[in-house]
Amino acid sequence: MSAIRTVRDRARAELTREIKNEARRQLAIEGANALSLRAVARELGMVSSALYRYFRNRDELLTALIVDAYNALGEIAESAFAAVADTDVRGRWREVYRAVRAWARRHPHEYALIYGSPIPGYRAPQDTVTPASRVPLVLIGVLRDSWAAGTLRAGSGWPPPSTTLSAQIERLATSVAPELPGQVLARAVIVWTQLFGMLSFELFGQLVGSVDPSDDFFEHAIEQMADFVGLPADDAGDAGR
Repeated sequence: MSAIRTVRDRARAELTREIKNEARRQLAIEGANALSLRAVARELGMVSSALYRYFRNRDELLTALIVDAYNALGEIAESAFAAVADTDVRGRWREVYRAVRAWARRHPHEYALIYGSPIPGYRAPQDTVTPASRVPLVLIGVLRDSWAAGTLRAGSGWPPPSTTLSAQIERLATSVAPELPGQVLARAVIVWTQLFGMLSFELFGQLVGSVDPSDDFFEHAIEQMADFVGLPADDAGDAGR
């Protein structure tokens, strides 16, 4: 690669970052519905036609921001997972939950972009699927480790999924965790949605007047969800942190 091409690529990458940073700033002020390429260009001192060389339309810019947000959250979850010994599956579970919540609280507008209300007229492309899968795959990774170690307490008394749900879970298992029983994966989906349901309630003010501040509630829920999916108990004394 020529030196000129390298300089151009670096300049393009830097301007792309500036465009996305300005778009995030506008998201925080106006919300996703009001995001405009013309407004972004104006704030950066660019003509709008120049901006279209980087993003063809508003939806392409939104997709880039959504992918960035999913990847940032995924990296946080994966780092929390890796920071705890693989023998401490419940400790990993706790730290992943805590890390996801901490990111959401630090980046509420980016959280709202990926887990808030749908944006009118916007349809997320396939490009967002893999980044969006990173957090649930981390949670499933904890269950896989526990299953492999023989410590996952998949209860024989758990009610079996319906025929339709069993078929859905079987397709899911094929791609993410073929060794896990269907009942475990069904519960994994429940706790995944529970995690983001709790965060949405917290960030969007639905817990005001009940369990707000919600630190103790969240810590209690971490342990309840760990029990629900069959993770082993421990005596680390960490549950109430």
